[in-house]
Amino acid sequence: MNKKVLLAVASMLLSGSAFAGVVVIGNPATGDALNAKQAEALYLGKSKSLPGGMQATIMELPDGNPMRQEFHSKVTGKSESQLKSYWSRLVFTGKATAPSEQGSTAAMKAAVAATPGAVGYIDESEVDASVTVLFKP
Repeated sequence: MNKKVLLAVASMLLSGSAFAGVVVIGNPATGDALNAKQAEALYLGKSKSLPGGMQATIMELPDGNPMRQEFHSKVTGKSESQLKSYWSRLVFTGKATAPSEQGSTAAMKAAVAATPGAVGYIDESEVDASVTVLFKP
């Protein structure tokens, strides 16, 4: 019986991450790469511009999306409920505007590719010439 439980747990752990790895992407005109602190600051509304000075347009996936959960656990260290509370305070006080929400990683990639200064995140396996990788957590 213990062996079955261990196999079930191992199976869940191995299948839990179906992604090659989340990466922060930008429009090819965005310029410089980001470091961990810069990516965190952008996604927490603490910074509104990219390292080269261009105004940043931050894009998010919807609540409940596994890629969003993976991204925020690696980059901001916040859970979905913490993010919701955090952004509600920022928006309510007028300190920041909530990121633009994209319905899927394909929509995120297309929106980032079409918007100078845009920053988003997708699975590394989805990266092509239409976007540039700015940071890999």
